[in-house]
Amino acid sequence: MRQMKLDHITSRDNPALVRLRKLGLDAGGYRKTGSVWIEGDHLLRAALQRGWQPALVVLTEGAMQDAALAALAESAPRALVVPTALFKGLSGLESPAQIGAELTLPASPAIEPQAASVVLDRLQDAGNVGAILRSAAAFGVRQVLALKGTAALWSPKVVRAGQGAHFGLRLIEGLSADDLASLAVPMIATSSHTEHVLHRVALPSPCAWVMGHEGQGVSPALMARCALTVGIPQPGGEESLNVAAAAAICLYESERQKG
Repeated sequence: MRQMKLDHITSRDNPALVRLRKLGLDAGGYRKTGSVWIEGDHLLRAALQRGWQPALVVLTEGAMQDAALAALAESAPRALVVPTALFKGLSGLESPAQIGAELTLPASPAIEPQAASVVLDRLQDAGNVGAILRSAAAFGVRQVLALKGTAALWSPKVVRAGQGAHFGLRLIEGLSADDLASLAVPMIATSSHTEHVLHRVALPSPCAWVMGHEGQGVSPALMARCALTVGIPQPGGEESLNVAAAAAICLYESERQKG
């Protein structure tokens, strides 16, 4: 393999494997190491397509016999080839993949004032957070701002739920409500106590959609900063929508009105 250091590892005590195991178990571990572990060829391909280069690739001995997976390993300056049993020790999946990578995270960017955005207000569920990131990427929203109390954006569960969306987004976390003062676009929240119906109101573009805590909703302090609240029709009679579903509907409507 060209310009790549290839090591065959058989000990679970190898320092690189120990580091990656810890990274995979600690939701916020990336904040201490500055790197993140991703698993599976889909996520690795998504990262490469967005111009990310892995610092390290780990693949199974069987994956080395797969030309496509072996070619992916060449994207890193170093690759570790391990028995399947050792790779399972790195995996957070019931059915482990055969390849994974360590990526070095860039420094957190500054808020882009004019960017269409999604604001996450203390969302707890990693699956919801990842799904919202996926919807943001799908509908062309490139900035996601997470307030303190939101699930760690680069945790393994959020990364898996995001399905590669992370690599095309401007992600900023650990923010306070006051930090959002630098946004120059109007903020919009959903509410069941408003006369404005989502598809009947002219939505500002660009804007920042605010998605709140799964149980408590958007905080009163943040709601007070919103220029508009809208309701999503629910003729089926349910009390509320899952926050990830609500986000997808709102982002779709923003894009539909632009078109």
